[in-house]
Amino acid sequence: MAPATAPAGGSGFVDLRSDTVTRPTPEMRRAMADAEVGDDGYGDDPTVNKLEEAYAQRVGKPAAMYVPSGTMANQVALRALCPPGRLAIAGRRQHIVIYEAGAAAANAGVQIHPVDDDDGIISVQDITWAVEAASHHHPEPGIVCVEQTHMPSGGVPWSIDALEAIAAAAGSLPVHMDGARLFNAEIATGVAAARFAAPVTTVMSCLSKGLCAPVGSVLAGPVDVMEAARVERLRLGGGMRQAGVIAAAGLVALQTMVERLAEDHVRARRLAEAVADRWPDGGCDPGSVPTNMVVFTHPSPEQVVDHLHGEGILSGTIAPGVMRLVTHHDVDDAGLDRAIKAVAGAP
Repeated sequence: MAPATAPAGGSGFVDLRSDTVTRPTPEMRRAMADAEVGDDGYGDDPTVNKLEEAYAQRVGKPAAMYVPSGTMANQVALRALCPPGRLAIAGRRQHIVIYEAGAAAANAGVQIHPVDDDDGIISVQDITWAVEAASHHHPEPGIVCVEQTHMPSGGVPWSIDALEAIAAAAGSLPVHMDGARLFNAEIATGVAAARFAAPVTTVMSCLSKGLCAPVGSVLAGPVDVMEAARVERLRLGGGMRQAGVIAAAGLVALQTMVERLAEDHVRARRLAEAVADRWPDGGCDPGSVPTNMVVFTHPSPEQVVDHLHGEGILSGTIAPGVMRLVTHHDVDDAGLDRAIKAVAGAP
């Protein structure tokens, strides 16, 4: 992803580059200052333990593990679930495929088998084909990966029916859910995160995106898988010590920031209307913007990025000719109005 560069502190700018730019709330800062801590390498940090228990309960899994980033959560899941040399079946535009710097190959020795996901969903037929192909001298699949919500398609949530169909097609293969924005899906659909996670083996969520925590993601799954995942986290350099200082903010995020994601979704639809009015051929249908992502095409996105920057709006691209604008906690109605006005005057 190629965002415009923000000035120091982003002062005076409306930042629509990503929901990763959110800053911790005052309640999070107080919780961090007051956090009870211990050595998480020994499992002795009570705040980390509370966060892991809270997330595991929220997604309906027996155990969970706190990690520094969503990318590490995905990579740990691959290493714990997919033997080296096997295929990871995943949508060709998923984060685990294109936004992790080839980490599946470098870290896990896993080969990605990319399949179409233009609408955010991968097909049962593509999974069954890859499984059957192994009997025709093709590499053997080892895992299926899905992304909830699917960012490049515009933050589209998977349905329960689609997830259950994928899990059934996977058969004995484990299924990993990159649920970086799982709670956006929960709020947009009214379906509980645990219900979305039920068909999959492991699930991770980012606390540092729309939920506003400064650091961290959580990976959850069966107890034995999480035991293996802790070893893989250590191997990747993700072992932490008094991590309760940052886990405290994650607890506040889970407790206080999920329901308010609905505000981001409403603002994204307003922004999508402005984008569709300005670029009717850009492929942005406001009625198909269910969460906080406004994704559209433009023949010269760099010109748009530069124009918006000049109007005090930070934006970015996610692929050649593809722009993305993201609403989040730090974009209020006044900031949105500024962004809409800037979009209306864009080239």
